[in-house]
Amino acid sequence: MPSKSIDHAFTASRLTGAATDPTHAGALSFMRRKYTKSLEGVDVAVWGIPFDAAVSNRPGARFGPQAIRRASAIFDNDPQYPFHRDLFENLAVIDYGDCLLDYGNHQRTPATIEEEASKILGAGAFLLTLGGDHYVTWPLLKAHVAKHGPLALVQFDAHQDTWDDDGERIDHGSFVGRAAREGLINTAKSIQIGIRTHAPEDCGIRMIYGHEVEDMTAQEIADLIVEHTGGAPVYLTFDIDCLDPAFAPGTGTPNSKSL
Repeated sequence: MPSKSIDHAFTASRLTGAATDPTHAGALSFMRRKYTKSLEGVDVAVWGIPFDAAVSNRPGARFGPQAIRRASAIFDNDPQYPFHRDLFENLAVIDYGDCLLDYGNHQRTPATIEEEASKILGAGAFLLTLGGDHYVTWPLLKAHVAKHGPLALVQFDAHQDTWDDDGERIDHGSFVGRAAREGLINTAKSIQIGIRTHAPEDCGIRMIYGHEVEDMTAQEIADLIVEHTGGAPVYLTFDIDCLDPAFAPGTGTPNSKSL
């Protein structure tokens, strides 16, 4: 059917409802949601953090928010499979843009992320964040815990991210261990899915290894997460390297197999 409008990211008059941009054209935002810094009446704010200075191998995750927005353009108006549901019929979702970071002052990065995330959460919006390397989860966790208290961590990842840490490192491989030591996460209720490496410690977090995931259905994985978290408030984080690099070859730290 012919498109009825274009550039919904800028021209939308309300926060709910589907866009009708041509899939191949129009201003790009996350799933064509309206770009705005206003949080009034917002249910969900989608926010990009273009940062990858904490990686130990290949960089490039700073381009993640742009790439996700580009890929999401095709999912802007039809009821989403397999739920047959218009996500935006009643849910007010905005694209809040990106976090402004100083590329020459990385020590300021975690505080900048935490402060802006706290502002969004303080307005009552649910925060969906697009990374960025996995270090950005550290300041995001701090902001969420300040509002909700300690959280169960549900982490889809090839790595445990519990490597040695001095409490100040800007490192994508140690934030989980730091969060466990500082009491930000409820380790007894936390779970990691798709792990395909061995770190020095597991911090008491349950792990579902990659070879185990291969033999499970999506429903079985979901049921296991719900059972293990036991109704606790949850922070969900998904590292792209949880996917088999055959399907996501651009990841900075590829490990074969898993999802």
